[in-house]
Amino acid sequence: MAKQLHDKSTRGKSLSSEEQSLLEQWYAFQDDAETQTLAKSYDETRITILQTQVNTAFIQLMTVTKRIQEMMAENETLKGEIIQLHNQLVQQTTLSLAK
Repeated sequence: MAKQLHDKSTRGKSLSSEEQSLLEQWYAFQDDAETQTLAKSYDETRITILQTQVNTAFIQLMTVTKRIQEMMAENETLKGEIIQLHNQLVQQTTLSLAK
């Protein structure tokens, strides 16, 4: 019945004083149940373990990111060398054909 009263209330329909009182009691009961559930699920050790896992993952991510940046820089260097070698090959081919 409380869910029906909640539905009625959230749809903007009027509740009698008795219905409103029942609904408020139900809300209080739901709040207490939620508080108890949250209190049971709070575990400092678990939170510490999760934080350590997050920190470890972050360090790994930073390491991989740094390596990717290094590889990108190496790739740019290699691209430049390839362009130089290509240009040398073109020059040598042009000179050979001109002879």
